[in-house]
Amino acid sequence: MMAKAGTKNGVPNGTLATLHAPHTASVEDVLKHYGVTLQKGLDDKTVAERQRIFGPNMLSQQKKESLLALFLSQFDDLLVKILLGAAVISFALTLTEVSEGYAITDFIEPLVIVLILVLNAIVGVWQESNAEQALEALKKLQPTVATCLRNGQWNTIDSVDIVVGDIIRLRTGNKIPADVRVCNISSTSLSCEQSQLTGESRNVPKISKELPQNMNNCEIQEKTNMLFCGTTVSAGSCVGVVIATGMSTEIGAIQAAVLEADSQDKTTPLQRMLDDFGTTLSKFISVICIAVWAINFRHFSDPVHSNVIKGCIYYFKIAIALAVAAIPEGLPAVITTSLALGTRNMAKRNAIVRKLPSVETLGCTTVICSDKTGTITTNKMRVQVLKLVEQDSRINAILFTGDGKVDQSVGSAKEYVGKGKFEALTETLFKCGCICSEASVEHDEGEPTELAILYMVDNLHQFVTGKKEPQSIKYQKTIHKEAILEFCRDRKMMSVIANDNGKSKLFTKGAPESILERCTMYMKPDGTIAPMTDSIKSTVLKEVEIMASGALRTIAFAYQSDASEALRLYKEKSGAAAVSEGSPAFFADIERDLIYLGITGIVDPPRPQVKHAISVARDAGIRVFMITGDNKLTAEAIAKQVGILPPEYPNVGKQLYYSFTGKEFEKLSEQERRRVVSAEGVVFSRTEPKHKQEIVSILKQIGETVAMTGDGVNDAPALKMADIGISMGISGTEVAKEASDMVLVDDNFQSIVAAIEEGRCIYSNMKAFIRYLISSNIGEVASIFLTAALGIPEGMMPVKLLWVNLVTDGLPATALSFNPPDKEVMQKPPRNKKDKLIDAWTFLRYIIIGVYVGISTVGIFVWWYVYGISPNDHNTKVTLQQLMHFNKCPLWSNFKVNRLDTMTKDMCSYFTLGKAKPATLSLTVLVMIEMFNAFNAVSEESSLLTIPPWLNTHLMFATLLSVGIHCIILYTPFLANVFGVVPLDAYDWMAILLWSSPVIIIDEIIKAIGRNFRYKVASHEEGHSRTHGSKKHD
Repeated sequence: MMAKAGTKNGVPNGTLATLHAPHTASVEDVLKHYGVTLQKGLDDKTVAERQRIFGPNMLSQQKKESLLALFLSQFDDLLVKILLGAAVISFALTLTEVSEGYAITDFIEPLVIVLILVLNAIVGVWQESNAEQALEALKKLQPTVATCLRNGQWNTIDSVDIVVGDIIRLRTGNKIPADVRVCNISSTSLSCEQSQLTGESRNVPKISKELPQNMNNCEIQEKTNMLFCGTTVSAGSCVGVVIATGMSTEIGAIQAAVLEADSQDKTTPLQRMLDDFGTTLSKFISVICIAVWAINFRHFSDPVHSNVIKGCIYYFKIAIALAVAAIPEGLPAVITTSLALGTRNMAKRNAIVRKLPSVETLGCTTVICSDKTGTITTNKMRVQVLKLVEQDSRINAILFTGDGKVDQSVGSAKEYVGKGKFEALTETLFKCGCICSEASVEHDEGEPTELAILYMVDNLHQFVTGKKEPQSIKYQKTIHKEAILEFCRDRKMMSVIANDNGKSKLFTKGAPESILERCTMYMKPDGTIAPMTDSIKSTVLKEVEIMASGALRTIAFAYQSDASEALRLYKEKSGAAAVSEGSPAFFADIERDLIYLGITGIVDPPRPQVKHAISVARDAGIRVFMITGDNKLTAEAIAKQVGILPPEYPNVGKQLYYSFTGKEFEKLSEQERRRVVSAEGVVFSRTEPKHKQEIVSILKQIGETVAMTGDGVNDAPALKMADIGISMGISGTEVAKEASDMVLVDDNFQSIVAAIEEGRCIYSNMKAFIRYLISSNIGEVASIFLTAALGIPEGMMPVKLLWVNLVTDGLPATALSFNPPDKEVMQKPPRNKKDKLIDAWTFLRYIIIGVYVGISTVGIFVWWYVYGISPNDHNTKVTLQQLMHFNKCPLWSNFKVNRLDTMTKDMCSYFTLGKAKPATLSLTVLVMIEMFNAFNAVSEESSLLTIPPWLNTHLMFATLLSVGIHCIILYTPFLANVFGVVPLDAYDWMAILLWSSPVIIIDEIIKAIGRNFRYKVASHEEGHSRTHGSKKHD
């Protein structure tokens, strides 16, 4: 955070703000820069001034949008505005028509429309109100209190009151309240657990010495004299000076990035598709409505309307009905229901969807950017190999599987079978590993590498003896520690003097190079001691190099068989030795003349299923990148094991595969970066949050649909920015989970691929019901347009159309979500997110079907008037000419018809109030056509003879339920009155089936034409490809 103009307590303005690399400055220079001493700290006046300048030590709070504002924003959609306008106009027209008293049924149309819009708005508010939770989770990472030196005295203060330049004291377990430069370490060592920022779980040793000037812009992991806000002191104690607070801290930068990413447009491909469709539909509706109103201009003054104004309003109502018919009101509800049902299937495959639209986004994912630790790997350090010096001085190995069990298929493990006990060498080494440890398998706690050694002891003990009791616990309880020589970066080792069966022994572990320097002997498997030779040292170091190249973390073990003199020396000198950073000089006098025992190679192994999952992703046209904070060598080794990089990399595949650190990638030009992210497989190591965001941003710029995984706080900005953010359910922080769209229950990469497969199936079925609903609406538009064009009485009123769109069509549409999945769904490339929802061929199909719907619904209406259908109706037949000019009925002389129950004494009411039966027939034909059309939608191209509708039992049930609900309306007097329908008899149902069932035959013909056309196109392209290929070969 930049300071304001002027001066600050004698410190020139700009000075506090321009120390951009305190890790490369000496402690003295840092303290001088901030105008503070380690003896007194800041005084109250300075604190007050800096609090005024820098503000409180807290993450900024984003202004939240009120629920009302969120609610109103849901109506900012073109289709919604059209529906809302239709509701308002319908309400106004109802007021003008009803002269005496109002009943609720008079306002059914506008009320239903408004109810739909309100419910959709409530759903939208509920989804969007969760957006702020990621920021709230970030704030919880900050501690509430801190121990601070002010006015020469140490006091506990609220962490929010800390300012730049404050001197604070930190101990094991303390959460760090701000970004701090370490000034002095008051223990033999200091380490910090900063996976919240880096994503890597191993503890980071800390120092107070300044770093070289060439490390000004090094990664967070390499700033070993810095402590960062929100992380935790895992061991040791220190005093440091605060160099950044609030939003100026590293975690503050992450929150700023989250806020920025959250402000960016994250419209899903389906939402964009529907928005485009909505715009097109709105224009289409406007043109059709105006056309219908205009072509009836000559009828405004017809006698049946009394005057021109009423005639104008009458046809305006028809135009409104047309708008209602054209808009698929049930589409939002059906999409939401379908996505919700899809999330249940994903949950069964260990993927919990937090944001419904992300279900569909998975279907067009083209790149998966995966974290390494905990996603591709198990996030559990395990010993992979134990190497010992054999009787003949050869190096032999015991190998372990990914879960830490002994691998009997290779190595020398089989030599231990049936022995019933450890050999002297193995037992001594295992005692060393258990005693040089603060970890415990009993409580499954401690530093990951130390836990890995303990589990190795227990697994090999069980393998040799058959006993399941943890041997490490027995060693730790029976061998008592007498002195601890703590680890430090200078020695790269630690030692423990312990009493083993009444005898003091020195157990040591550490970096192989450091251990070997201090070893003069080595132990053979049978326990005999032999002199350590240069040849053996050289052989061991070569083994260490091989293990390191395979991403193994190597730890060597040694001991002294008699440490009584070492214990005496420790007791004599430890009291007088000054405790300071590093280790007392006398440690070197104790850790000498050691006996070498062996080395272990420790790794966070890949999950067993990941390699296959990456292969499946590749077959599906999805590229997989690894983005990790770990070092380059380890990242590449794991990537080779799981198939992201070829095993021979970098000797092969240099044009298809790349490996860069975050800093190396940062130095590339824009063109080079685009070339890198266009590769088949890429590994990014030593990355920081800004690198992850940059990678996601470039991928999106070149048109990729990006899925990003992560578990740490540092991943939150990239999770927000990606098309779909995926967090880990087990190891993931709350910040990562709240920033994500989906949470993996098992933290397994395989679950991502399974979720993508499910997402593709869901989209395929979603496309089926969206097109089904749209085709239904086109049919309704055709019906009303044909009615208006012919000038006959309207049979479809808005309330009926709303009912069909929402309920009758809604149930089969939802059931289409359960269409059987395509078995080859993961053998196809990802769909293009720019694909249109309806292409030219599909639109032509629906125009053909829509025209038939219009003909059939209008046709049965006309048939009833002209020819009659059921002898039970006793209706009077009229000519088609009379029906088309019914508005002139008052001018006809001697016009008489059989009076129906719904008519008044006026004979002309035969065409208005008397149309209940033909209108019911028309509505029922529409319903039945929609049911048959739902069967057609089971497959976009395949015939019903190939994929019959009963393969989707949900669809069969839904269509029966829809027809059943329609029958309830027909045969329940109250509902029949509300919807203006009448009961139908057997003659009516026969006619309805005759008019509706041909839609199946028509669609089958269209599908056959489409299949034949696509086959010819494919054959042509294949032939062209062969010809082109042969010419190229020639």
